[in-house]
Amino acid sequence: MLGLDRDDLVKYFEARGEKRFRATQLMLWLYHKRELNFESMSNIAATLRRVMAEELTVELPQVLTVLESQDGTVKWLMKAQSGDTIETVLIPDGRRQTLCISSQVGCVLDCTFCATGKQGFNGNLGAGEIVGQVLQACLWLQENRPNERLSNVVFMGMGEPLLNFDATFKAIDVFKDDLGFGLSRRRVTVSTAGVVPGIERMCGLTTVALAVSLHAPNDEIRSELVPLNRRYPIEALIDACRAYLESQDVKATITFEYTLINEVNDMPSLALDLAKLLRNFRCKVNLIPFNPFPGSTYQRPSETRIYAFHKLLMDNGVRAMRRTTRGADIDAACGQLVGRVSDRTRRAARYREGVNPIFAPAEKIPTSTVPN
Repeated sequence: MLGLDRDDLVKYFEARGEKRFRATQLMLWLYHKRELNFESMSNIAATLRRVMAEELTVELPQVLTVLESQDGTVKWLMKAQSGDTIETVLIPDGRRQTLCISSQVGCVLDCTFCATGKQGFNGNLGAGEIVGQVLQACLWLQENRPNERLSNVVFMGMGEPLLNFDATFKAIDVFKDDLGFGLSRRRVTVSTAGVVPGIERMCGLTTVALAVSLHAPNDEIRSELVPLNRRYPIEALIDACRAYLESQDVKATITFEYTLINEVNDMPSLALDLAKLLRNFRCKVNLIPFNPFPGSTYQRPSETRIYAFHKLLMDNGVRAMRRTTRGADIDAACGQLVGRVSDRTRRAARYREGVNPIFAPAEKIPTSTVPN
């Protein structure tokens, strides 16, 4: 049932001769009162409750472990229906409680600075599995931190959400619905590595916040860091981002994520190139110091290099902010999520064999999951 939005539930009840308001009742019980047992939904007729119990299920991803960081970050290891595991992270920041959720089991894109990609890929999550991560986090907050409330959801966990487009936006319908989680459009962020057809499909369809993993101002470096750039280079990506902005209101901006890697993409000349690329663009740049993980040869830049890069962007008219590393002591920081994946791509095995992904042939991105 978690994969059904309000329209789906209305159709479900109308097909059984029931009124539309039954969908409202059911969603309020589930998402507002956090009641998972149909028999306890007391304002719904007993006969209908029995029908629902026979035909519908509420299947939350099974929580295998919960880890809490010293800074308050929480990471869940959850079991997907495939039997693989995914990771979901809650990041507290004052009054804001941001949940970083996964959209796929592993990731096919294999960005070289990201631990998730090294696990390989084993398929998409269903809309119900995506919604289930949020509901599990809300239930945990209710029990463990009753004074805190989920405020933001970001698709920045495992996977590329625009390669699982339909399930992602079905889940977003539930996130934004007042009968669901009631999140405003700017409190739901879709983060993409640059799936241009997906960004184009978002135009006119949604008004959620968009974050784009850029990581370099030129195609040569970006193609090494983000292999997807070989298919959708920077010029095409920026054009798609402009189109998305044009489909939004005048206050909308795009966030460009930029992972700073020592002596790879953190040079002053690249900061100036980035400022030139994004000049007169309604955006901000989120600078993320690289978070190390086992097997990676990349290094985190010094504070001096991070500060210099940041200052050059600001001095040249680009809004930039540095993301504070959270949850590193439980491997919950950006780029560190791994889960356990039955790797249909054999990528994990190749990394164990010492194959450098930068010089290996690019893996084929499954076009069946890329929107037309």
